[in-house]
Amino acid sequence: MSLRARQPRIPWKTLVLAAVAAVLAVLLAPGAANAAQAGPGGESRPVYSYAHAIRESVWVDTGIDGDSNGRSDRVAVDIVRPREAAQQGRKVPVIMDASPYYSCCGRGNESQKKTYDAQGNPVLFPLYYDNYFVPRGYATVLVDLAGTNRSDGCVDVGGRSDVQSAKAVVDWLNGRARGYRDRTGTATVDADWTSGAVGMIGKSYDGTVANGVAATGVKGLKTIVPIGGISSWYDYYFAKGAALYDGGPDGLSNSIESSEARAHCQAVQRRLVEGAPRNGNFTKLWEERDYVPNADKVRASVFVVHGMQDLNVRTKHFGQWWDALAENGVERKIWLSQAGHVDPFDFRRAEWTDTLHRWFDHYLLGYRNGVEREPMADIERHPDQWSTDRQWPPRGASATTLRPVNGPVAGVGTLGVKPAPAGSTASFTDDPKLDEDAWAADIDRSTPSKTGFITPALTRDLRVSGSSTVDLKVTPSTTSAHLSAVLVDLGPDTIRDYAGAGEGITTLADRTCWGSSTPGDSACYKRTAADTKQTGHTVFSRGWADLGHYADLWHGQRLTPGTSYRITLDLAASDHVVPAGHRLALIVAGTDKGLIEPADTTPKVTVDLAGSAARVPVVGGYPAFVRAASGGHRS
Repeated sequence: MSLRARQPRIPWKTLVLAAVAAVLAVLLAPGAANAAQAGPGGESRPVYSYAHAIRESVWVDTGIDGDSNGRSDRVAVDIVRPREAAQQGRKVPVIMDASPYYSCCGRGNESQKKTYDAQGNPVLFPLYYDNYFVPRGYATVLVDLAGTNRSDGCVDVGGRSDVQSAKAVVDWLNGRARGYRDRTGTATVDADWTSGAVGMIGKSYDGTVANGVAATGVKGLKTIVPIGGISSWYDYYFAKGAALYDGGPDGLSNSIESSEARAHCQAVQRRLVEGAPRNGNFTKLWEERDYVPNADKVRASVFVVHGMQDLNVRTKHFGQWWDALAENGVERKIWLSQAGHVDPFDFRRAEWTDTLHRWFDHYLLGYRNGVEREPMADIERHPDQWSTDRQWPPRGASATTLRPVNGPVAGVGTLGVKPAPAGSTASFTDDPKLDEDAWAADIDRSTPSKTGFITPALTRDLRVSGSSTVDLKVTPSTTSAHLSAVLVDLGPDTIRDYAGAGEGITTLADRTCWGSSTPGDSACYKRTAADTKQTGHTVFSRGWADLGHYADLWHGQRLTPGTSYRITLDLAASDHVVPAGHRLALIVAGTDKGLIEPADTTPKVTVDLAGSAARVPVVGGYPAFVRAASGGHRS
């Protein structure tokens, strides 16, 4: 990830307008509103009653007839907002989480689902956003995406309907779309209680929708907080043609759609199947679901949170999104944990809630609390031990070319800056029963399933920060081949057990409370702690590809055995320090069990070492690598 950040293009205008709005709000609002928004240090305070908050549902017209029933789809929007602010005529900003999971699967570590009373009024709003922020003068808005829970339409997995489901609500909150009091009636309702300033937040699918809505450039969306969010749906299901899962978007759609939608959305299901072929080809369907090219439209600030060991929404998603945002001068911040697919509320609760509070106060209420001037990046180095960077990746990070060279033992080579002699090769035979941990455990032994290249024990810490690539020149023995490349820190460490059931956390029995509660909606959540393990190696960056897509992502092809091909594997973004005394390894192999699906053959692959190299973003660049790997002498 070598792109350099431009200066943010939006802050000064946003800050001036927000500051003016905040001053006017304080001058014009009655006493209780003043108290809510004038806490010490410019912090909103919990002065509004959560128990007496207004709880209501609205159905917003999306302008799309996804289920082809001749009527525009309406999405259900459940709202909780401070009653006193409404009585005083004070307009409040909105924190919005648009999700397909409110009825099928639940949200958060405790899988909370929405609940309603006998009259259909919302009672339980999943997660803590409402409990914590409503008393501080915010509205919380939870949107059922089209085809889920109480909404019309069909789930199209990241496509136009998903994005429009949430965008239409932002438009309604800003007076540009129509809302209705119920799902089928004609009585309209306006969002005259809001300032129109919207912040979207959510984990996984929810964070993905936030990315997609931001990429439309919709006015009124001031900030997004995507947690483990997807930036390109093709990259969720495939890595350069290699299938990451044994199913496609139609399976996900079927699992989250309401029973009503499932009964009349067969045409959408067919389009998902036909537009997402299992051969790994990029298609128009995937192109529509790639938000990265539209980063130039993003008006909102972006606070990215991702687990560096997230093997569900893999780290390529935040890496390519972050680079595109940086290239377009979008104001942004990032937290990177050592966990898997985990919400920061469950790995750094107190610090997260405080940071999110100040973030929303700044971007939605206009408070000049300095959050935008704080370090851009928080990175977890060891379980519960964090460091910060003023910029991420740090300014000193630059792509450094590392070259694989054969050693005295077959398959156990060296990794340095000097190229291999012309004609030298290494080979492996794909074994779909083995994974990256098995390869790393046998790094110092010759095994048929992988080829590895290792630095000497480092004399200094070596930091890798960003996205790597591995260029390979390979010759397969069969008509298909899947390839994997991983970077490994070889040495003992205590890490979060990201492969465990909690993906790096363990859930405890006792609870802590974050905001106000009602009998139907508690602000108290089970505590968590780091789930750790001892390890002798840590895989910290990964990439995969189908060799048949070496030339064209849109059209894969069968290979000619015995013919050499060139392909580049994109290794996912990370930030990892290989400490002095450890070794850095590059492993090249076939199927990474559990992380990609195998090809339809199990080839022997010969790697031309002189034609292969890794480009790794080393902090300090080439000189830093040489100093660490050779004590100051070129290897």
